[in-house]
Amino acid sequence: MSDSTVHTTKLASLYTKLSDSLFQSPMASMRNLKRKSPENGAVVFPLDKLNQDLLERVLSRLPTSAFLRLASVCKRWKSAATSPAFHHACSQIPSREPWFYMVDSSQSSHFKNQQHFVYDSSEMNWKFFTYPSDFLKEKQQNESNFLPVAASAGLLCLHNGDKGEFTIFNPVTSSCRKLPSLDYSDTLCAIGMISSQESYKLFLIFGEIPNLSFRVYNSTTDSWEDSAILSKKSPSCPAAQSCRTDDDDEEEDDDQMFYFLSKCGNVVATEIQKNPCKQYSSITTTTKGGNGQEILCFLNSSGKVVACNLTEKNFFEYQRLLPLHQEYSIDLVECGGELFTVVLSEFLETASLRVWKFDEKEWIWNQVLAMPAAISHEFYGKKVDINCTGGGTGEHMLVCISCADDESCRYFLCRLDGNEWTELPACSSGVDGYSRKFSCAFSFQPRIEASA
Repeated sequence: MSDSTVHTTKLASLYTKLSDSLFQSPMASMRNLKRKSPENGAVVFPLDKLNQDLLERVLSRLPTSAFLRLASVCKRWKSAATSPAFHHACSQIPSREPWFYMVDSSQSSHFKNQQHFVYDSSEMNWKFFTYPSDFLKEKQQNESNFLPVAASAGLLCLHNGDKGEFTIFNPVTSSCRKLPSLDYSDTLCAIGMISSQESYKLFLIFGEIPNLSFRVYNSTTDSWEDSAILSKKSPSCPAAQSCRTDDDDEEEDDDQMFYFLSKCGNVVATEIQKNPCKQYSSITTTTKGGNGQEILCFLNSSGKVVACNLTEKNFFEYQRLLPLHQEYSIDLVECGGELFTVVLSEFLETASLRVWKFDEKEWIWNQVLAMPAAISHEFYGKKVDINCTGGGTGEHMLVCISCADDESCRYFLCRLDGNEWTELPACSSGVDGYSRKFSCAFSFQPRIEASA
């Protein structure tokens, strides 16, 4: 049996030993690994005897947070961060526990401080990083106001609304890339992003219903594709056909903005008010199967979910979830490639936060999750806004709840398979001790190998 085969069979054992000795020196680690196991008496192969290829394969299986700490152990392990073989090994990991990139509630100061904050769902703690100096220098020189607008896999998209510029950014490695300029005159209504191991695409939806079009940036060609028209499509299932009469009656109201009095006596507009970072928010997925159609969903101004099939170049609208004249806060979230709608509303002297999933066969919204009533009731009678994002693995969903009355922000992490809701602690900066307030977040996987 060759040495390479022996090394491969001990890979899992080495990973366990490596995780237990993150902060030991290489010599101390070697001494521990040479000890005989009390269970079977086998001698474990020392880490320093591993060839570089196997070592990088072991390191690639560590959580990203652990690897970033581990890089300070010795020069050999630190050099793996820039190794093409290590990046390839990392890309073979199907998914990683998501990090949530947090957006400061004060948009004007989001990039003035030179830090950005994330919540690590694997270690259940806050982390902060520093923006790349060249990115900050360019922003200060051009007085650019970049805001995060989309995320996919290990990358984040930043948008300068004043100049129509886009920058792709890896929050872990701080690598960034400015996309080719794009001139457009139509109204921008949605921005989406999707990525694979080798490339990524950025989608822009323009216009107003029913006159929609889209543009696509493809990183493979480093260029924007030609504009394409989206035609309106009528759902073909029988359940949808029976609902068309009611929907047709509402279409005329959807094109207009109405005002009504809430139970508190406040004047409320039927047009949805969005956070600046979520103004162009959308959910982008790829259908399963051989066709792999790219679907982008967003909320229109009246609160309806619009689904755009960018492969077949058409769109349709889902049935409205709540009446047009009811006061509520709503957002879309993608978990495990599926679309969910999160709604916080008031009914019968209490507030409820519920998660809904659309059944296209029955053409109806079904409730799948709900925040415990004892928690959601705390938001009754308050002017709250919810902004949500899903974990890339499909197991978690983060809900940011901002209250306009007392300017407070609270964050809840929901585990979907067990409907478990956990409130996150406040985030305090290690520099000034100031408790940060975040109005929304973007989910991404911490991938060192992701290249802008």
